[in-house]
Amino acid sequence: MSALTAAEFLTKEERVQVEAAIAEAERLTSGELRIHLEDHIEEEVLDHAAFIFEELGMHRTRDRNAVLLYICVADRQVAVIGDSGIHAKVGDAFWNDVVAVLKLHFAANRRCEGLCEAARMIGEKLRVHFPLRSDDTNELSNTITFSTR
Repeated sequence: MSALTAAEFLTKEERVQVEAAIAEAERLTSGELRIHLEDHIEEEVLDHAAFIFEELGMHRTRDRNAVLLYICVADRQVAVIGDSGIHAKVGDAFWNDVVAVLKLHFAANRRCEGLCEAARMIGEKLRVHFPLRSDDTNELSNTITFSTR
């Protein structure tokens, strides 16, 4: 059996569900959430996720409160990267909790459910620490991004 690719990780319908979960997570916060799927990496997962964070311009949000859920599909690697504003509030323990939830769902072949639950968890933390502001704009796209290598 061949390895699953990033493009195959979610069905079209599941992508719509996950992107809706991102929008819902952002509804009550000025924070931003993105999900990026990749086929394969050679680097350490956190280092590569930090590179993708930068490539997606996530470090440019007004309050430095963007969060990236990064999944390397073929290598079964997961990372969560929070910009300095949100990381200062929640620390590594919270990111580790999100990764644990994702891994539990992924192990049970519930990829969509795992991403939606992770989006809810992150959205709640963002809402607590970065409530919606009257002048808020959606600074980053809610569309799931992909890289293939």
